[in-house]
Amino acid sequence: MSFASVKLAGTGSYVPQRRLTNEELSKLVDTNDQWIVQRTGIRERRIAAEGETTASMAVAASKAALADAKMEAGDLDLIVCATITPEMQLPSTACFVAKELGLNRAPAFDVTAACSGFLYALETGANFIKGGNYRNVLVLGAETLSRVTDYTDRGSCIIFGDGAGAAILRGEQAGDSGLLYSSLYADGNGWELLYCLPGSRHPITPQLLEQRGQYMKIRGREVYKFAVQRFEELIRDGMEKCGLTVEQIDLIVPHQVNQRIIDSAIAKLGIGPEKVFVNIDRYGNTSAASIPIALDEARRQGKLQAGQVAMMVAFGAGLTWANAVIRL
Repeated sequence: MSFASVKLAGTGSYVPQRRLTNEELSKLVDTNDQWIVQRTGIRERRIAAEGETTASMAVAASKAALADAKMEAGDLDLIVCATITPEMQLPSTACFVAKELGLNRAPAFDVTAACSGFLYALETGANFIKGGNYRNVLVLGAETLSRVTDYTDRGSCIIFGDGAGAAILRGEQAGDSGLLYSSLYADGNGWELLYCLPGSRHPITPQLLEQRGQYMKIRGREVYKFAVQRFEELIRDGMEKCGLTVEQIDLIVPHQVNQRIIDSAIAKLGIGPEKVFVNIDRYGNTSAASIPIALDEARRQGKLQAGQVAMMVAFGAGLTWANAVIRL
């Protein structure tokens, strides 16, 4: 059976209870609330408790999305999880999610594209549906970035937080709603702007740990320039490919990378802040979890309703960037 459209059937999200405020961070590194807010827009971020993991947060978000879609876990045909902080090297985080949801046959795998990960997973899931062999796909973005954040580095520790978001895609044979357009890009030449070393190139050794190579490294100024440029390009591309004007876009849901980056990009495009959903002040940058958490919040707050058009844009390590346009 083939499906003409891929609809958003439901969304869900989960963030840990623990809040790490800027004031608390100022006791760990040389920083303060004013400095952080001015440069990032972040006031606090959520930190996973002991025992909370990428998979456990993804499961909580998945259950919320299933409830929103009025579906049972057994209705799912496929799970695609975007993460750079997996439950472990193997098996995939998606397999752990499937286990907790009581699934023992549905295929499940992870996608790694850093902050663009959710949109990579979204297009992957949509294409599986369009292929005709799957109808209901759970797409996840989940991260426990606090476990790979260096809390002695003020340039990076102020940015990242933990959380998970989920979306359920459903194939339909007719209708004008659903995923209208998406595109994915990558340029490995920029890998040094944001990376985390452990792997086959840099195995975990006493020397690597001594150099704190197990933690993320970021070149903030270069990432800032890259994100502003891509933000503008991705929005223009989405409008052009879908034949949309700024007025016809009801809400932009960007990766929550930095308030200044978002403000700079929309100013260049002549888009008012009321058309952009931002929650970075409360959660920080949650990488692949960023867009699905924001998408779920926007829907639950009534800022995205049936028939409305949302544009999602992301950029991250790789370097990667992506966009997606969806009509609810």
